Amino acid sequence: MQTTKPVTKPSKQRKMLFQAPNHRRHKHFASHLSPELKASRGVRALPVRNGDTVHIMRGDHKGFEGKVTRIDRRKYRIYVEGLTRETVDGTTIFVPIHPSKVMITRLNLDDKWRKKILERKREAHKKVEEVVVEKPPEEVTEIKEEIVKEKMAVEKKPPKKKPKRRKRKVAKKPAEKKKEEESKRRKRVKKAKKTEEAKTEEKTKTRKTRVRRKATKKTKGGT
Repeated sequence: MQTTKPVTKPSKQRKMLFQAPNHRRHKHFASHLSPELKASRGVRALPVRNGDTVHIMRGDHKGFEGKVTRIDRRKYRIYVEGLTRETVDGTTIFVPIHPSKVMITRLNLDDKWRKKILERKREAHKKVEEVVVEKPPEEVTEIKEEIVKEKMAVEKKPPKKKPKRRKRKVAKKPAEKKKEEESKRRKRVKKAKKTEEAKTEEKTKTRKTRVRRKATKKTKGGT
């Protein structure tokens, strides 16, 4: 199965948030329950719905409490009964609030599906608590020590060394071949010098200018 990497780029996160489908937008409306509800229901947070009573925890309207009248999933905002303001025209409108700034004090349990969700979450929390309680602290410490030892053993392993490359042995040339190569090299140098000297001599030679003929004066009668 192909695993998906977590998105860390802010532009992609914003795109996923604004283009999310409706069933995912519902999860973004989750807000904390009050300590009394948390103790009685055994659930930490739930998505806000119409009919829930809500206590505002942050912002300009901190401390206000009322029922949720409308939820806008397109803009990720909720509207509380009694929380209004006047516009420039004089009309009153509801103040939009983000669900993260709110704490649920009373749940609306008219929906049977919501009751099933609460029961399922409570059972899941109980199972986690039972697993933690069943294991004595000695076993937990032993397991942790084994994990630490395994990590230390992995860290102590020396890194694998790369095999060294063998240097190629260059066969030494005999003395006769060396002498022949030196003589050839000297000949090449001499030829190069001669060609350079010839070129410089040609450049230095000046071209002879043609001697102009003396112009004779023409007389009458061809003489």
